[in-house]
Amino acid sequence: GKRRSTFADAPVVDAAADAEAMIVREAITVILSERGWIRAQKGKVEDPSELKFKEGDKPAFLVPCETTDKLLVFASDGRFFTVPCDKLPSGRGMGEPLRLMIELDDRVGILAVFAHKPGRKRVIASKAGYGFILPEDEAVASKRAGKQVLTVDKAGAAFCMEAVGDHLAVIGDNGKILVFKLEELPEMLRGKGVKLQAYREGGVRDALTFDA
Repeated sequence: GKRRSTFADAPVVDAAADAEAMIVREAITVILSERGWIRAQKGKVEDPSELKFKEGDKPAFLVPCETTDKLLVFASDGRFFTVPCDKLPSGRGMGEPLRLMIELDDRVGILAVFAHKPGRKRVIASKAGYGFILPEDEAVASKRAGKQVLTVDKAGAAFCMEAVGDHLAVIGDNGKILVFKLEELPEMLRGKGVKLQAYREGGVRDALTFDA
């Protein structure tokens, strides 16, 4: 008789999980410069002033991470990008341009860089004053082109911050501040959001979540 194939009985192997299990977990600091050069240095950066950069460049983000983390990058066009921390260049050199790793236009700015934490929520908003609460898991992108989450106009995005506490304070370019309960914001997966604060001119300058 014919030999019976045992392929159907073989266990399903999750290649991504398998590869992740092989990464040695260690503490690193992700260093992203103003001109967009990125690198990962082992351990904690005790004195940022000792870090070396190319002439005319300086640090923009110093992010404590682990090699097993996914680094999330939020851009001013409302997109999120994901970079595995174990794929980052070593901190021994100047690093590499982040724009070689992800499809990010030169005219688009970087507003936030952080290690992804499953289950966490963030508040994101546009300069025009619209925003919502985003489950952070929805920000993880599998493609180099990233994931469009926040709908923005030409003024772009304003901020992306962890939703901690129970209140949100928003301040506009007009110098006016508005404080309201965080629960008043809808939780959405993508879109424009709701109006946080109205402006005759200008837009959102900054915001802060806090516990009243």
